[in-house]
Amino acid sequence: MSDANTGKVVVNRAMSLDGFIAGPGHAMDWVSDYLTADAVPEVMAATGAMLIGRRTYEVAKGMAEQGTPYDGGTQFVLTHEPPDEPDPAVTFLTCGLEEAVATARSAADGKNLEILGADVAAQCLRRGLVDEILVYVLPVLLGDGVRFSPPSLGRIELEPFSNTQSGNVTTLRFRVRK
Repeated sequence: MSDANTGKVVVNRAMSLDGFIAGPGHAMDWVSDYLTADAVPEVMAATGAMLIGRRTYEVAKGMAEQGTPYDGGTQFVLTHEPPDEPDPAVTFLTCGLEEAVATARSAADGKNLEILGADVAAQCLRRGLVDEILVYVLPVLLGDGVRFSPPSLGRIELEPFSNTQSGNVTTLRFRVRK
Protein backbone atom coordinates (compact mmCIF):
# COMPACT_ATOMS: atom_id res chain seq x y z
CA MET A 1 0.00 0.00 0.00
CA SER A 2 2.69 2.51 0.87
CA ASP A 3 5.57 3.77 -1.19
CA ALA A 4 8.81 5.49 -0.22
CA ASN A 5 7.15 8.91 -0.01
CA THR A 6 4.28 7.98 2.31
CA GLY A 7 3.85 6.53 5.73
CA LYS A 8 2.42 3.13 6.43
CA VAL A 9 -1.09 2.06 7.36
CA VAL A 10 -0.65 0.55 10.83
CA VAL A 11 -3.25 -1.29 12.90
CA ASN A 12 -2.36 -0.28 16.48
CA ARG A 13 -3.71 -2.35 19.36
CA ALA A 14 -3.31 -2.81 23.07
CA MET A 15 -4.25 -6.37 23.93
CA SER A 16 -4.63 -8.48 27.06
CA LEU A 17 -2.62 -11.69 27.16
CA ASP A 18 -5.82 -13.65 26.50
CA GLY A 19 -6.45 -11.77 23.24
CA PHE A 20 -8.92 -9.01 24.10
CA ILE A 21 -8.56 -5.40 22.94
CA ALA A 22 -11.46 -4.23 25.10
CA GLY A 23 -13.07 -5.72 28.16
CA PRO A 24 -16.75 -6.44 28.76
CA GLY A 25 -18.93 -3.51 27.70
CA HIS A 26 -16.05 -2.23 25.51
CA ALA A 27 -14.16 -1.16 28.67
CA MET A 28 -10.69 0.21 27.92
CA ASP A 29 -9.80 1.67 31.33
CA TRP A 30 -7.42 -1.24 32.02
CA VAL A 31 -5.12 -0.10 29.17
CA SER A 32 -4.04 3.08 30.96
CA ASP A 33 -2.98 0.96 33.96
CA TYR A 34 -0.08 -0.26 31.79
CA LEU A 35 0.27 1.95 28.73
CA THR A 36 0.12 5.69 28.05
CA ALA A 37 0.90 7.68 24.91
CA ASP A 38 4.05 9.10 26.51
CA ALA A 39 5.36 5.53 26.97
CA VAL A 40 5.63 5.14 23.18
CA PRO A 41 7.04 8.45 21.93
CA GLU A 42 8.51 6.90 18.76
CA VAL A 43 5.07 5.62 17.72
CA MET A 44 3.48 9.00 18.43
CA ALA A 45 6.23 10.79 16.46
CA ALA A 46 5.73 8.47 13.45
CA THR A 47 1.93 8.88 13.41
CA GLY A 48 0.33 11.66 11.41
CA ALA A 49 -3.35 10.67 11.52
CA MET A 50 -5.77 8.16 12.98
CA LEU A 51 -8.77 6.44 11.42
CA ILE A 52 -11.16 5.00 13.97
CA GLY A 53 -14.68 3.65 14.16
CA ARG A 54 -17.53 5.36 15.93
CA ARG A 55 -17.58 3.04 18.96
CA THR A 56 -13.82 3.45 19.47
CA TYR A 57 -14.26 7.22 19.18
CA GLU A 58 -16.89 7.19 21.93
CA VAL A 59 -14.71 5.03 24.22
CA ALA A 60 -11.62 7.21 23.57
CA LYS A 61 -13.63 10.37 24.18
CA GLY A 62 -14.71 9.02 27.57
CA MET A 63 -11.12 8.06 28.41
CA ALA A 64 -9.87 11.55 27.46
CA GLU A 65 -12.52 13.10 29.70
CA GLN A 66 -11.11 10.98 32.56
CA GLY A 67 -7.58 12.24 31.93
CA THR A 68 -6.21 9.62 29.52
CA PRO A 69 -5.84 11.46 26.19
CA TYR A 70 -4.30 9.81 23.14
CA ASP A 71 -2.93 12.16 20.50
CA GLY A 72 -1.96 10.42 17.29
CA GLY A 73 -2.45 13.36 14.96
CA THR A 74 -5.53 14.33 12.97
CA GLN A 75 -8.52 12.15 13.90
CA PHE A 76 -10.97 10.73 11.39
CA VAL A 77 -14.01 8.74 12.47
CA LEU A 78 -15.61 6.44 9.91
CA THR A 79 -19.30 6.18 10.72
CA HIS A 80 -22.73 5.71 9.20
CA GLU A 81 -24.16 8.29 11.61
CA PRO A 82 -22.14 11.39 12.56
CA PRO A 83 -23.13 12.88 15.92
CA ASP A 84 -25.67 15.68 16.08
CA GLU A 85 -23.13 17.93 17.77
CA PRO A 86 -19.88 18.24 15.81
CA ASP A 87 -16.54 17.66 17.54
CA PRO A 88 -14.06 20.32 16.36
CA ALA A 89 -11.13 17.96 17.05
CA VAL A 90 -12.47 15.24 14.72
CA THR A 91 -13.50 14.83 11.08
CA PHE A 92 -16.42 12.45 10.63
CA LEU A 93 -16.38 10.50 7.37
CA THR A 94 -19.41 8.74 5.92
CA CYS A 95 -17.70 7.59 2.70
CA GLY A 96 -16.49 4.12 1.76
CA LEU A 97 -13.52 2.51 3.49
CA GLU A 98 -10.98 2.99 0.70
CA GLU A 99 -11.84 6.68 0.40
CA ALA A 100 -11.62 7.09 4.19
CA VAL A 101 -8.16 5.49 4.25
CA ALA A 102 -7.01 7.69 1.35
CA THR A 103 -8.37 10.84 3.03
CA ALA A 104 -6.70 10.06 6.35
CA ARG A 105 -3.40 9.06 4.69
CA SER A 106 -3.35 12.37 2.87
CA ALA A 107 -3.83 14.21 6.17
CA ALA A 108 -1.01 12.16 7.75
CA ASP A 109 1.35 14.15 5.52
CA GLY A 110 3.87 11.38 4.88
CA LYS A 111 3.66 9.91 8.38
CA ASN A 112 1.86 6.71 9.40
CA LEU A 113 -1.90 6.34 9.44
CA GLU A 114 -2.93 4.53 12.59
CA ILE A 115 -6.05 2.35 12.44
CA LEU A 116 -7.82 1.94 15.78
CA GLY A 117 -10.96 -0.06 16.53
CA ALA A 118 -11.83 -3.69 15.94
CA ASP A 119 -14.33 -3.26 13.12
CA VAL A 120 -12.44 -0.67 11.04
CA ALA A 121 -9.19 -2.61 11.45
CA ALA A 122 -10.81 -5.89 10.38
CA GLN A 123 -12.32 -4.20 7.31
CA CYS A 124 -8.94 -2.70 6.37
CA LEU A 125 -7.16 -6.04 6.86
CA ARG A 126 -9.81 -7.87 4.80
CA ARG A 127 -9.32 -5.44 1.90
CA GLY A 128 -5.51 -5.52 1.97
CA LEU A 129 -5.16 -1.88 3.09
CA VAL A 130 -2.84 -2.53 6.07
CA ASP A 131 0.97 -2.54 5.94
CA GLU A 132 1.78 -3.35 9.58
CA ILE A 133 0.23 -4.47 12.85
CA LEU A 134 1.59 -3.07 16.13
CA VAL A 135 0.44 -4.86 19.28
CA TYR A 136 1.10 -3.90 22.88
CA VAL A 137 0.59 -7.09 24.92
CA LEU A 138 -0.36 -6.09 28.46
CA PRO A 139 0.05 -8.32 31.53
CA VAL A 140 -3.61 -8.87 32.30
CA LEU A 141 -6.21 -11.55 31.59
CA LEU A 142 -9.66 -10.07 30.92
CA GLY A 143 -11.59 -13.30 30.36
CA ASP A 144 -14.13 -11.67 28.05
CA GLY A 145 -14.65 -8.65 25.82
CA VAL A 146 -13.78 -7.64 22.27
CA ARG A 147 -11.37 -10.07 20.61
CA PHE A 148 -8.30 -8.93 18.66
CA SER A 149 -10.01 -9.97 15.42
CA PRO A 150 -13.46 -11.29 14.59
CA PRO A 151 -13.78 -14.95 13.50
CA SER A 152 -15.02 -13.70 10.12
CA LEU A 153 -11.66 -12.07 9.34
CA GLY A 154 -10.14 -15.22 7.91
CA ARG A 155 -6.47 -16.04 7.59
CA ILE A 156 -3.96 -13.24 7.05
CA GLU A 157 -0.25 -14.03 6.82
CA LEU A 158 2.10 -11.88 8.90
CA GLU A 159 5.86 -11.47 9.09
CA PRO A 160 7.24 -10.60 12.54
CA PHE A 161 9.96 -7.95 12.42
CA SER A 162 10.29 -6.54 15.93
CA ASN A 163 9.55 -7.42 19.53
CA THR A 164 10.59 -5.41 22.55
CA GLN A 165 9.98 -5.37 26.26
CA SER A 166 9.63 -2.09 28.15
CA GLY A 167 8.51 -2.40 31.74
CA ASN A 168 5.31 -4.44 31.81
CA VAL A 169 4.57 -3.98 28.09
CA THR A 170 5.65 -6.36 25.33
CA THR A 171 5.50 -4.73 21.90
CA LEU A 172 5.11 -6.94 18.84
CA ARG A 173 5.35 -5.68 15.25
CA PHE A 174 4.33 -7.53 12.11
CA ARG A 175 4.29 -6.75 8.40
CA VAL A 176 1.17 -7.88 6.57
CA ARG A 177 2.16 -10.19 3.73
CA LYS A 178 0.53 -9.04 0.51
